[in-house]
Formats: sequence, structure tokens, C-alpha cells
Amino acid sequence: MNAVRDSLTSNKIYTNITSGSFGEGLEMRGSDFDMMHVDKSIDVYDKKPPFKPNITYLSMDTDDIKPCYSLLRLEHIGDQYDHFQICDELNGEYYLSSTLYKHSFLSSYLSKIHGPCVTNETGLLDHAFSLHCKNWIAPAFHWITRSSNAWPSHNVKQSIVDHGVLFVPIGVKGSSKEHLEWRISFSVGEKFLINTFTHTQLLCYALMKILIKDVLSTYSECKDLLCSYFLKTIIFWISEELPLSVWKRENLIPSFMRCLNRLIYSVEYSVCLHYFIPENNMFENKIEGRPRKILLEKLSNLHSYGWQCILFSDQIFNFNVSKMDFHIESHTLYALLVDKTIRSGLMCLANNLSTTTAEDWSVFKRGIQHIASFDKSSIKYLFAYYMSRLRSLNAQYLPQNIEHSNNKCNYKQYKTCLCTLLQNIYHDAVSGWLMLASLFYTKKRYTDAIQIIRYSFAKFTPEKLYHMMYMSDVFYPMIKLKSIRKKCIVNLWKYFLIEYIHFTKNSILIPDEILLEVETGMLLLPSPAYAYFLNFLCHFHLNNVRQCKFSLHSLQMVIEENYFIATVEGKAQAFNVLGVAFQLFGDTESAREAFLHSVDLKPGHLDNTAIKRLMFML
Repeated sequence: MNAVRDSLTSNKIYTNITSGSFGEGLEMRGSDFDMMHVDKSIDVYDKKPPFKPNITYLSMDTDDIKPCYSLLRLEHIGDQYDHFQICDELNGEYYLSSTLYKHSFLSSYLSKIHGPCVTNETGLLDHAFSLHCKNWIAPAFHWITRSSNAWPSHNVKQSIVDHGVLFVPIGVKGSSKEHLEWRISFSVGEKFLINTFTHTQLLCYALMKILIKDVLSTYSECKDLLCSYFLKTIIFWISEELPLSVWKRENLIPSFMRCLNRLIYSVEYSVCLHYFIPENNMFENKIEGRPRKILLEKLSNLHSYGWQCILFSDQIFNFNVSKMDFHIESHTLYALLVDKTIRSGLMCLANNLSTTTAEDWSVFKRGIQHIASFDKSSIKYLFAYYMSRLRSLNAQYLPQNIEHSNNKCNYKQYKTCLCTLLQNIYHDAVSGWLMLASLFYTKKRYTDAIQIIRYSFAKFTPEKLYHMMYMSDVFYPMIKLKSIRKKCIVNLWKYFLIEYIHFTKNSILIPDEILLEVETGMLLLPSPAYAYFLNFLCHFHLNNVRQCKFSLHSLQMVIEENYFIATVEGKAQAFNVLGVAFQLFGDTESAREAFLHSVDLKPGHLDNTAIKRLMFML
């Protein structure tokens, strides 16, 4: 899913790569969401390529620089962007500043620096804007011929070499050239390697991450000493040294202990060599002195418990083996997969971010080409799923009501928007239909909008799913049906998933009554709340008082019962639209009460429009 989403959300400016644990297929407790954006306007090279006038070219300069880092010397400025503004002079040459480059992406949304990344206020979203060198670089040449074992295979090695390397904007801490240094990143190559892992290798990696995060990090002296990258590097080295036959299911415990032993050895001797560039000892100036001694003591103590040291993690300890059925039926496994996917916070976050990318019509063409080229139906459904999500965004950006445009032009724009929205109904059961109803509402086709809203009401049934929920008992009997189990996850979503409604800033589909909600950014509304709100608006304009009262009452019930509402933010927004509806209906006191409920749910959030609406009521 990550690969398909990355492919479709990449554009002419950036190639997007989901990275970190989630990008590797692991969602660990407390994990954040890491995304790399590879800047296509800049090329880095080790050997000079033919220059293109629109590209900025930088050459590597590794003289007197720590291994795995480089300065990037300015060789040519492309005519797309003026990168000279973020360069600094050194010894008569100009180099791209990693500090200035990173800071150029700071915004009100991504307001903090976190290592090579810019991140949001909560630290949950890490965005690393990086540069690409399309060729394999000289410092890593030895890796190509180093291993004579079966792992990694020749084909995997060739794929890694063909991709090249990335450069992320962070230098060696304390270096006199820190602001100019860039770290060489092999993150794409590392994803290739992890994708070759056997189940046992992947389990060892996950167990080591759990041990470090849940057990070692509880000691304040050890909290920030070890990171997942060190563990991954250790497993890479062991995998290269041992035959693949070792990584069997029955060898899980000895394999895990082998990884733990190697970690202890690395800490004891303060040595953890970078997998691709071994000249870089990643423990240098980091794992030393008293912290190293304390860390070694804790690791040795854990080692004394053997494999059972992993039970110190509550994630493992709370697993009740006695309840485990070792003869799990296929429908139960499918239910577990659905449950895990639906409750994945990072998956929900990644999908929401995928609808906020800039408009790029080539994406649709690229998606169609992928669907036509793949034989496997599950991959076709994945592309169709993400294309459907993106079409909602495209429709909201379409130019409408342009000044001096004639009726023919307006009609053509309307038909284009309608066609786009009809391609937006394939990723869940209802949100695409409600966006279509929004289009009819903005065109004052209230009766048509009501017909679609009524159809949407029929979709809000007990067996439906929504992100971050625990599956209800109603859904489990349906899983037993073979016709259901034959569907891949994203195909299942079309029939059973209730997504939030996404309105972008300056959306042409949002009702005028809630334009205030998208003045500063995106609006996410629970689908049932929006359906009853839109139903109220249509009947309000048709002077159907009875139906207005019904819609208001239903909207109140949706909020009170948290009906398909997964988050506090979603409930606060539902209160906001309820308040707007009460205001239109002339019930000022109920409107004020609804806005106050919203403020109570999101106190101190200046972006909550309930605060502004309350001020307008004074």
C-alpha cells in the first residue's frame, strides 16, 4: 500500500517515499510517520553527468569530511529555482547549506526541526526533504563485491545500485562545517533489503525494536542512546554473514539471541559499523563513558534472562498464550487483518496525507497505466483505491464560476467536476457520494442533492467500519462469507468503510455556510454528521421546516452517540456544523451551546472556528 500511495502522490516537484518503521512494514507502538520528499529540481553527482538547463547540479566533496557525510558544491544553477539563496561560501566555492535548505520548508504547520526533518507541533509527522544522486557513489563501491553469501542476492544488489543514494540535510554534530554537511542516506536500499527478509528475520528485527523501546528506554540513562537504525544495521551484518538456511521459523529464539549478543558486543566495544560505508562507526562519540557502562549493565542483565527478557515488555507479557488457537480458521485470520488495518493510526494518517498533495493531472494518467500493466487484481484495486481518493481533491481544485465565463464554459466545467467526482466513489461506501451531493448543493440543485443524501443514509448500517474503531460483533459473521473473504482489503473498503469528508482550503464543493472552517486549512468531518448537516441545508433552502427539525435532531443524535466518529477533533467539527445549523434555524442559544461544546473538546486550539463564531455572536 505504501508503494502504491507513494507512486500516485509523487509529482513533478517531489518523489515521495514512506520511510521509517511504517515504511518498512512495521507499525510499532509510539511510532511516528516518516516521509521523504526527494527534490527533483536538484541532482547530486559523483561523476559529472550531461547537464540539463532546468536542473541545479551539485558535486560531492568528501575531503576532510567524516565518512557517510559530504559537502555539496554548487556547479550549475537551474532555471526553475534560485538555489543560490541557500548556499554559503567556503574557500572561494559555494556549497548548498543543509541548514538553510531544511529551514526553507518551515511553515505554520511544519514548525519544528527534528534532526534532518521538519515536523509538526506534536512531532508525529516527520518530513525529510532530500536530494538524489542517481549513480552509486565511490565511498560505497566496496559493498557491491563484499559479500559472497546468498544474501543479498545479485538482483537485489543491482536494484539498490541502480537507484543510487539520497542526501538528507544534517551534518556531523559539533563539526565546523556542520551547517554545510549532508548525510548520505541509503534508506531506499535498506527498504529493498528489508523486503527480502524472511519472517524470522523480520520478527527478530521487531522483537529487538520492542526490547529497546519498551524495556531499555524506560531507564532515563539509556533512553536516547540506541535507535532502530542501529538494530537494523546489526541485523543486516548478521544476515550477510550467515546462510539463509539459518533464518527458519524453528530458529527464532537462537536467532533473536544472536542479535542481542551482537548488540551487547557492539556496545561493549563501542563499535557499530555502517552497513554500506563501514568506515563510519556510528557509535563513535555517542556510546561511550558512563552512559555506555550503564547501557552495557542493563543489556547484560536482560541477557541473563535469555529469550524471556522480551517478556519485560507489556506488549509481549499481556499476550495470553492460553487463549491462542493454533488451528485458526481462515475467516478468523482475515478478520484479524481487517481489524489491524482499520485500527492502524499511521495508515489512517498516511491516507489522509495522500489527499492533500498538490494537483497533478498526470497522476491520473499514471494510475491508469499502472492498472493496465498489472495482472494481479489486488494491485489494480490498490491503484483504483488511491486514485479514487485523489479525485476528490482534483474536483475541489477545478476552476469554477470564472469571471466573464459564458454558460457553455460553466456547463463544461460543471460536467468535468461531475465526471471527476464519479471517479471518487470507489474508496469507501459513502464519502464520494456525499461529495457529489455537495456539488449539487453548490449548484442549488437541492432536490438532486437530497436524493443522493438519502442513498447515503442507507449506507450507515451497524456492520460498517471506520478508522480507529474496534470491529463490532455484527461484522464478524459477514467475514465467514466466502464472497467477502475473496475481496482484498481495499476492495472491501468500497462496501464497508465509512471515511471522513475532506474539504481543502478554497474548496469549490464546500457549502458557503461553513467556508470559515477552511480559511486556514483542511476540514475533516465525520460522514454521518456532514450528511445530516447537508440534508438540513437543502431542506432549509426549500423551506421544509419539518425536515429541518428532523435533520437537526438526527445530527444531535449522531454526535451524542459518537456515530462513526473516531476522534475528538471529528466530534468538535460535528458540533461546529451543528451550531451553524442552529444559527440558520434561528436558535441562537442552542447554537452557542454547540460551539461551547466544541471549544470544550479542543480548548486552546486557536484554529477551532467555534471560538470565532462565538465572538461573532457577542
